[in-house]
Amino acid sequence: MIHRCFQSFLQHLEKQGELRRVTEAVSPFLEVTDLAQIEAVAMCPTVSQTAAKFDPARETLGGQALLLENIRGCDFPLAINTFGSYYRMEQSLGGTGFDEIAKTIAGFTNLSPPSGLNDLISLAKQLKPLMKMKPKRKKGSGICQEVVKLVKDCDVDLTRIPIIKCWPFDGDPRKVGYDMSPEDSGTHSGGGRFITFGGMHTIHANDRNETKPRSHNIGMYRAQLVDETHLAMHCHVSHDGAAHWRSWKELGEPMPIAICFGGETTLTYAATCPLPPGMSELLMAGFLQGKGIEMVHAKTVPLWVPANSEMVIEGFVNTDCGPCGWDPSDGELGEGAVFEGPFGDHTGYYSMPDRYPLVDVTAVTHRKNAVFPTTVVGPPPQEDYYLGKATERIMLPLLQVMIPDIIDYHLPMFGTFHNCLFVKIKPEYKEHARKVMHGIWGAGQLAWTKILVIVNETVDIHNEREVFEVISGIDVHNDIEVVRGALDILDHASPEIGSGGKLGFDATNSQPNENAIHIISVKKNKGGDGALGIEIEHQKKPDASMIFAVDDGIDVTKFGEVFFHFAACFDPLRDMHYFDNCIGFDGTTKMEGDERNGKAVRPWPPKLVGHNGD
Repeated sequence: MIHRCFQSFLQHLEKQGELRRVTEAVSPFLEVTDLAQIEAVAMCPTVSQTAAKFDPARETLGGQALLLENIRGCDFPLAINTFGSYYRMEQSLGGTGFDEIAKTIAGFTNLSPPSGLNDLISLAKQLKPLMKMKPKRKKGSGICQEVVKLVKDCDVDLTRIPIIKCWPFDGDPRKVGYDMSPEDSGTHSGGGRFITFGGMHTIHANDRNETKPRSHNIGMYRAQLVDETHLAMHCHVSHDGAAHWRSWKELGEPMPIAICFGGETTLTYAATCPLPPGMSELLMAGFLQGKGIEMVHAKTVPLWVPANSEMVIEGFVNTDCGPCGWDPSDGELGEGAVFEGPFGDHTGYYSMPDRYPLVDVTAVTHRKNAVFPTTVVGPPPQEDYYLGKATERIMLPLLQVMIPDIIDYHLPMFGTFHNCLFVKIKPEYKEHARKVMHGIWGAGQLAWTKILVIVNETVDIHNEREVFEVISGIDVHNDIEVVRGALDILDHASPEIGSGGKLGFDATNSQPNENAIHIISVKKNKGGDGALGIEIEHQKKPDASMIFAVDDGIDVTKFGEVFFHFAACFDPLRDMHYFDNCIGFDGTTKMEGDERNGKAVRPWPPKLVGHNGD
């Protein structure tokens, strides 16, 4: 069943027993997060029939979606956790398993060039459905424009939208070590509230005069509430939205933007999906929807927006300011920007504040009975975990086109998508695994991967314990690859923003060795204590070939917890310690004195802790 709009999806979930209404008053400040976190780790009402194959033991998680009907100080109800289980994620894409969608995509990737007229006719029939999937641009207004509020008429107040504050330190630079208050950073009136589930529609400046701009991009970025008519747009420098912003900055004009909420549920997924260059999120959504997404002209910006959205925030992104990478010690922040953040992120740590451009909002349009979708960004499993795992399954055929050696792959939950990746191949020659490593480190969004593990075709890639056991048998002298490269800017362990070490394990020719790996916890009082703890453990356990160190307080018997924190706090160029027959991996919190090999330690963010201590 395909859903024409977000509210039809909510109605479907309620009929399935997958949605619970909350009529009591709930604050947008932290209380929504509390409710969502309870659901995130609860048993879901309906278990996916397919997810156990690729994510065993997590197919039962996710609780219920919540429809919060009374958000204090706001004019709209709020829906959260709507994509927060495998079953609901499958329902959002039509009710079939992710692998079924992948098979359809594989059918298109396996098409052969026609060798004659009959083949050409057959090929045309196969490709004909794709012609129906292009966006359907129509005249007039959409249901997203039943109510139009204009800033010039003083009708817009963004604080009345149920934009949430997820974590206690959100929006306050002082909480993460900066001598700058929210008033000084320019964000005080927003109260640390962030848009987390809006599709940001932008185009490249070169397409500004095109009626059907080919560069139309939808990105799922965050935006900080600044005041009644302003937001701050946060977009990673490597993303299309940032490239579009740079094109408008070069032109010397502000960038038009439309932040769209809801609409066809396939749109939400498409906005998060790392598509190949040149493939539109609108086309992907249309492919999953089985027909083109209806689009209408925005009211105050030169953009097309999904007609069936719940709400659209229109405006222009300032291009006068400088790029991110600013520190208060650098001098003036500059015009058209704020010191955005901090923000509790999916890494389990706060992403640090930085300079990002202001959005001058010009209009808000919405349905008469609009429901505002949002999500909590934080340690997995959150809604983005299920969206990401859907991509893992659905995009496998396209990844295999780029790197045919890959049989299957697995993004472990502890790796938060960019910190760790397991890959299965059939090794056929020496250094085959290294070839695949470097192919992945140059392949789209996977290029940001920090830790890669390559196993052979006999290993169950989705059994994380089995993969870990195979790693235990590697030859540490010959089966480890360390390189320098681009990393996700959320990686706080990297010596520089977006740049650091990458680590590859070639476990294609190893057998488990139960005595090879030791995991220790270290109570750190000063820099160097992690390295010292590894050295002491090596002296006590000379037969160990790998020693992993994490912070004191982490239960070393819990595999996921250990490697969640290890992967987040480790940089291969700085934090690997070599002995004769052993390598130590320091995944402890870094501080002054932990600098090594000419690699710095940047300001370290706090871990996420809810306001109730959880």
